[in-house]
Amino acid sequence: MSDINMNNPIPLNSLVSDQLNHDNEAEFRSPPNNIEAEQGLLGAILINNDAYDRVSTFLKEEHFFEELHGRIYDTCSQLIAMGKNASPITLKTHFENDPVIQEIGGTKYLARLAADATSVINTKDYGQTIYDLSVRRGLINVGEEIVNNAYEADVNSQPQKQIEHAEQELYRLAETDRYGGGFQNFATALTDVVTMAEAAYKRDGNLSGISTGINDLDKMMGGLQRSDLVILAGRPSMGKTALCTNIAFNIAKAYRQEVTADGSLKAANGGVVAFFSLEMSAEQLATRIIAEQAEISSSHIRRGDITAEQFDKLVETTKILEEKPLFIDDTGGLTIGQVSARARRLKRQHGLDLIVLDYIQLLAGSGKTNTNRVQEITEITMGLKSLAKELDVPILALSQLNRAIEQREDKRPMLSDLRESGSIEQDADVVTFVFREEYYVERSQPKEGTPEHIAWQEKMDDVMGKAEIIIAKQRHGPVGNVTLQFEGQYTRFSDLQRDEYSPQRYE
Repeated sequence: MSDINMNNPIPLNSLVSDQLNHDNEAEFRSPPNNIEAEQGLLGAILINNDAYDRVSTFLKEEHFFEELHGRIYDTCSQLIAMGKNASPITLKTHFENDPVIQEIGGTKYLARLAADATSVINTKDYGQTIYDLSVRRGLINVGEEIVNNAYEADVNSQPQKQIEHAEQELYRLAETDRYGGGFQNFATALTDVVTMAEAAYKRDGNLSGISTGINDLDKMMGGLQRSDLVILAGRPSMGKTALCTNIAFNIAKAYRQEVTADGSLKAANGGVVAFFSLEMSAEQLATRIIAEQAEISSSHIRRGDITAEQFDKLVETTKILEEKPLFIDDTGGLTIGQVSARARRLKRQHGLDLIVLDYIQLLAGSGKTNTNRVQEITEITMGLKSLAKELDVPILALSQLNRAIEQREDKRPMLSDLRESGSIEQDADVVTFVFREEYYVERSQPKEGTPEHIAWQEKMDDVMGKAEIIIAKQRHGPVGNVTLQFEGQYTRFSDLQRDEYSPQRYE
């Protein structure tokens, strides 16, 4: 091998063959690779270090098929990072005692890489080829791991966990090139802002995020922002499930697709919604949505106490709702890992623009031993925030409040009322509370005919059919209150006829 002919192609194929030796050559299939592209890329970097900048944001040492090439690339990156020139001469000291390079002619191989280099213009194409082939090899590895795990798994191991792990690995492989881009030029960031503003200008309501379908709420929040973890909390009977159901359906109802420049589809308005209902069944949620849209009391629907005309309206409404991209998973006792796996699967199959979770306290952690509930909630909220960033969608998660709120005279919730509030408050981008004073006033009715009853009736008239949405935390917007209309018989929230905002203040 040391008698290398400098006029022939670089003799690395024999080295690859040695490393990939197989007992039965006829049955052996070499993993996808392109040694010539790797050599061309390294040569371009060695003659002009500017070529490195064209691939450094996405190409790593582990993407090279030939291990020696990966080490040469990594050494170049280290030298360039230190402000030094990466050339065959400067790399010589790093590889002169390398046993692998000695087998193919020693450090003359570095000079040959530079001598046979093609134009720097092709560098990015070569880098993309190397990266794509690495992804294909990754798919092969995942497939082999799935097969081996299925064969060798313990008899007591759960197949579902193997499926979740396989889905996670596949999604990680598919999304790898979206992360780790490093620094970007400020001009690029400014372009992204203009693009976001343009999208907001074209979208219904001129919002940067996804419209909730409730205008007064959108004005305060700018819609639901991508990658945000939004917490909606409240005491029982405040209507938090009804509100998130309204929002989920409004978004699915408004869904409209558009074709992007690369031919893919994305939501121009509204979105595809995944609703994880850990408390209520899919049938109960569907009943609420039908009651809201058909304007028929949900209690009457459940009892069958409806007229023929209402039944016809019910059937007509159902036909319309069937076409909306709202997916409900009512499996109880899900773990954060299962939620993540199912959300990734839905995004691959149908797209995904919003995740709704009802509610956090019914979700389980990873099941690790020696973890208390506070630690488990911390794991869950961190997992939800990571999932929102990974899938680039907002997550609307419901949460319960502590009972201590019932002991206060003013029962409007505060951040400290969140159960296990430390992690929930810290990880959330937005924290909102649902508060209906009508619920408490109605239960404090004094004896009729007394002066107290007259005052009570005035108070009841003032709060009846109203709900406060308290925005207690918002990273990129104001905090304050929004008053909405609430129709209990239809479990429907809507805009109030007049504006009743409290003074806005920014964190």
